[in-house]
Amino acid sequence: MKSIQVFDPALCCSSGVCGTDVDQKLVGFSADVAWAKQNGVAIERFNLAQQPMAFAENAAVKGLLERSGVSALPVILIDGEVALAGRYPSRDDLARWAGVTAPAAAKNSAGSCCSGGNCC
Repeated sequence: MKSIQVFDPALCCSSGVCGTDVDQKLVGFSADVAWAKQNGVAIERFNLAQQPMAFAENAAVKGLLERSGVSALPVILIDGEVALAGRYPSRDDLARWAGVTAPAAAKNSAGSCCSGGNCC
């Protein structure tokens, strides 16, 4: 199975449920990551605020940041190669990259099947 690495911008937490300004896209992506891990997908996340050396030590991420700045974040690597930059992938993207099948669940506007605080 392919290895997926997510290089997040500087965040106080990876869930998006920090402080008073909840980022629904990040909440949806966090649910998608949890779903992928439950389906055996190997996903690692790195937070610029808490793990800056991971960004500096990865040539692909470092080069992208040098060329485009932090607007390139998040950066998604598949087996070490840049697959996506500047936005979070959908659950369908994660499933396709990992070779697993995403359920045909009703998804909310954030791209996840979370509703009423219940996530799949």
